[in-house]
Amino acid sequence: MQMTSKKTIKVIKKSERAASETKAVKTNGARDTAREMVQTVTNWVNELQQKRRLETSKALKSMFPDSPKPTEA
Repeated sequence: MQMTSKKTIKVIKKSERAASETKAVKTNGARDTAREMVQTVTNWVNELQQKRRLETSKALKSMFPDSPKPTEA
């Protein structure tokens, strides 16, 4: 037994086409929102890394001064 299924063809009128195109624009809005969220998190991570680098740099400078004092040399 062989099952044959006929696919239906839908006729899209101009007014329906315009309506479907506006829906496609809305999906881009979701992409933009997701892109903004990713950018925000990326900025947070970059800020955190930069803050840690500065703190590490300050800690190392306090432990190892750049030039020795004359009494220590």
